[in-house]
Amino acid sequence: MSENPPLPRAGAIGPDLVEAFGPSQVHGGPELVQLLSPEGERVEHPEFALDLGDDEDEAIKGFYRDMVLTRRIDTEATALQRHGELGIWAQLLGQEAAQIGSGRALLPQDFVFPTYREHGVAWCRDIDPLRLLGLFRGVDQGGWNPNDGNFGLYTIVIGAQTLHAVGYAMGMQRDGIVGTGDAERDGAVVAYFGDGASSQGDVNESFIFSSVFNAPVVFFCQNNQWAISEPIERQSRIPLYQRALGFGFPGIRVDGNDVLACYAVTQAALRRAREGSGPTFVEAYTYRMGAHTTTDDPTRYRLSSELEHWKLKDPIARVRAYLTRNGIVDDDFFTDIEGEAEKLGEHLREGCKALPEPSPLSVFDQVYVDQTPELAAQKEGFAAYLDSFETAPEGALSR
Repeated sequence: MSENPPLPRAGAIGPDLVEAFGPSQVHGGPELVQLLSPEGERVEHPEFALDLGDDEDEAIKGFYRDMVLTRRIDTEATALQRHGELGIWAQLLGQEAAQIGSGRALLPQDFVFPTYREHGVAWCRDIDPLRLLGLFRGVDQGGWNPNDGNFGLYTIVIGAQTLHAVGYAMGMQRDGIVGTGDAERDGAVVAYFGDGASSQGDVNESFIFSSVFNAPVVFFCQNNQWAISEPIERQSRIPLYQRALGFGFPGIRVDGNDVLACYAVTQAALRRAREGSGPTFVEAYTYRMGAHTTTDDPTRYRLSSELEHWKLKDPIARVRAYLTRNGIVDDDFFTDIEGEAEKLGEHLREGCKALPEPSPLSVFDQVYVDQTPELAAQKEGFAAYLDSFETAPEGALSR
């Protein structure tokens, strides 16, 4: 008997890790797929070679620019919330590589179902970040058309978007745009969620549906290790990616602070989905360096030493180190990007304050295409309620 026998087959409903990603996946494989170390040095991996086209250096420079500008969106929005311009903001500080790497692996025909923190993926899908601020300012319920860029509206209900994603992916199967061999036509779906959401029933139900129907979906879990104040140890006793085999499809864990690895792994998972090989679970092992949202105080539940440890793994710093060490860019490159970030910050500050105030009655117009009599009556009643304030005697509202 072999000293290290391979993992058991997942049965007839899906491949095991070895079949999907090669021999390094025996016994669950390495803990992390990594192509760029925290010190900015390239690392080779047996199953995930980096494919960035004809000009790899330009692509990596693009990754760096994307991450810097995404971080600026995050810090600017946080500042706007602190100044009372936003009601709340969900920070992504530290998760830029996971989002940019996976987002840039998408093809135009792929569709994204985000949570409420995928600001970097939105950037990759050409969503104006000012549109994101409208939601958190209370101006709208998401001011972009999901069909423009194939990027769904933010989902506040934890984990609900995974079921939406699987349903959409099954629809793509029935439309005949999966597994045809036409690279310009075949598509896939990516569902983003966090480690805390992995404990939700909706997420586990989506795993079952995707496996049984071999849906072309990639479950991209950003394991930032804190579900608000609950550590990952209270979400799972095993690495999250290993759960996938129990549902009959492969899982893989990637260094979520390595933009190159996130790109390569997501690219491979999407390729499997588009060709009709079914779902994949990608666990991007990263860290939420900021708060869960701007209403959260992470100092109440985690140690400062933990944060300092993860700062050494900063996803932007490692790409900067790579570009500098290899002489790919000069100081002007970084100066230009900082200037671009300043202009983006100005766009967000001025644009946020100029967003129109919504009519309170508009909420009734966003429920159904054709308004129901019951909803019309509710709208009429609410309008009368609002009018009562406008006609009230002076000082009445203060009593």
